[in-house]
This record gives sequence, structure tokens and C-alpha cells, in this order.
Amino acid sequence: MESIADIEQRMQRARRSFDDLKAEMARVIVGHEELIEQIFIALVCGGHCLLEGVPGLGKTLMVRSLGEILSLSFSRIQFTPDLMPADITGTNMLTDDPSGRKVFEFQRGPVFAHIVLADEINRATPKTQSALLEAMQEQNVTVGGKLHRLEHPFMVLATQNPIEMEGTYPLPEAQVDRFFFKLVLEYPSHAELSRIADLTTAASPGALREVLDATAILQMRQWIRDVPLADVVKDYAVRIVLNTQPQKERGNGAAMARKFVLYGSSPRGLQSLILAAKARALLAGRPNVSFDDVRAILLPSLRHRLILNLEADAEGIGAERILQEIVAQVPEVPPGIL
Repeated sequence: MESIADIEQRMQRARRSFDDLKAEMARVIVGHEELIEQIFIALVCGGHCLLEGVPGLGKTLMVRSLGEILSLSFSRIQFTPDLMPADITGTNMLTDDPSGRKVFEFQRGPVFAHIVLADEINRATPKTQSALLEAMQEQNVTVGGKLHRLEHPFMVLATQNPIEMEGTYPLPEAQVDRFFFKLVLEYPSHAELSRIADLTTAASPGALREVLDATAILQMRQWIRDVPLADVVKDYAVRIVLNTQPQKERGNGAAMARKFVLYGSSPRGLQSLILAAKARALLAGRPNVSFDDVRAILLPSLRHRLILNLEADAEGIGAERILQEIVAQVPEVPPGIL
């Protein structure tokens, strides 16, 4: 059994590593501190991210820099309508063995990397999009009836352009639900734009320093699961998820959820909520999960898991507004408990 000193040392190591990561990322990325934290949380929790933002906000640079700092391999896949599943997973190629006989040899595709950036994932056909499903869920791919294991840790960061929707194929709900977080990249402020101009039009900042590696990330993944979660905090997260359900027999159902939601969050939403809250507490150097941790990662955990009806679309009501109302209505502790 671990001593209190061991637990404190573990928390200090996690917080120091995360502080070093933020310091290195700040050398090449302006702003987006919260976004960087959320991507790192998803990585150490073993999840994937769906990034939504207009082109030119630094998504590729951010992901590539993260891989460099964490000493992880990185690959980028540009999704287009003519992209085939074999272009992602790889394929069997006919080659000559040392004896001169013809044999099939598997040529690994770009999915065989620690961090995979799937750029504009909704531009590929559903058949190609589905090639990522097995990789995201099972951490392996099957080609020609043979199983091929992926790198560990493995993370997919898929981007979507919210402006141009012509010629795109919306991701099916089952695949969207497999994303740990949905993150929204905001446009930079005046000060941030000025800083971006300084960074990108001057001399290169030089090579980034490696602060973690794959082994340390996998170890941190176990530390996160060991973070204590009080029953009252867990119950708070459960009640939030239940209130996204419009059906009264499944949960209380907040007023906006009953009016605008077809289907609420799946159990994966609750899993993301709790794991991410544990990770946030660990990276902050705190020994347990707080209510604030749950609220802080509520939107990225659940915003993509609510399926809204036509009335919500007509009135311009988004998932974020519904979740904010649920948070305002759900008390930390139910009346009568204290």
C-alpha cells in the first residue's frame, strides 16, 4: 500500500511534468492554454479528441508540437472524398522474400503512430471514416484477416471545419460518441494575434525540449485511475448526465433537455466526465476530485453526445446552452441529504 509521501510525490511529479509541457508549448503556440490542457487530459486518459475550428488556427502545429514534447510519433492524414480505408490502415503488398518467392508483406499506414491527426475527417466517405472505428475503440486494425496492434499510447485528433459543409459526410453518432472530448478552437484576441505575428515572422524558437515519453504517459494513465472520487461528487456527475435525458423515466430531465433533446448522453459521457475530472485533479496536484473539476470539463465531455431535435435547430439552441442550464439547475448535493 502506498504511503501518503508516495502519493504526494506522485502528484508533484504529475503537476511538474504538466507545467513543463505548458511552458514548452507556449514557445510555439499562443493562447489556447485550456485547449492544450484538455488535449493532454484526453491523451493521459486514453481518449480521442474531435477538434472544431476554422482553418489557420494552428491545429496541426499544436498536435505536432505536442508529439515532439512528449517524444511520441506523429502522423497527419488529410481526409478527402477519394481517400480509401487502405490509405489509413495500410495494405498487403506483394514482395520477394530472401529465397526469391513471392509473399505478401504488410505495409503499415499512417494510423500506426502515437498521435494521428485526422484533418477534416468529415470530408471522407463513411466507408473510410469507419476505418478509424476499430483503431479508436480496439487499438488495433485488421487487414486481410490478420490483427495488427497499434502504438501505445494511441490518440486520434480529428478536425472539422464548421464553416464549409458542402461535400462533407457527417460522422455517425456511434463514431462521434467514441471521442473522449469535443473541443472548439476560438479565434485569437488582439494581443494573441500580435504575439502570433511576432512568433511566426521572426527567427525559429528552436527545437522543443522533451518533457515526457510514452512510458511516463502510460504510468500517469494508471495514476489517474487511482485518484479518489467521493461518492457525493460521483453522484453529482451521474445526476448531470441523467438530466440530459429527455425521457422522465430515465432521469429528471431538465426543461430544455425535454424540449430540445432527442437523445441524451450515453454512459461513455459519464466515463469521460469522471476520468477527465480525475486527471484535472491530478495535474493540479490535488489528492481528490472536486465539484469544480466536474464542471470544468463538462462541455468538452458532453457537448457532442446530445442529439438535438429540429425545434432546437429552428430556435438556434445548441448543446452548450442546454448543458449550462443543467449545471445551473442540478445542485451539488440533493436537498435533504445534508
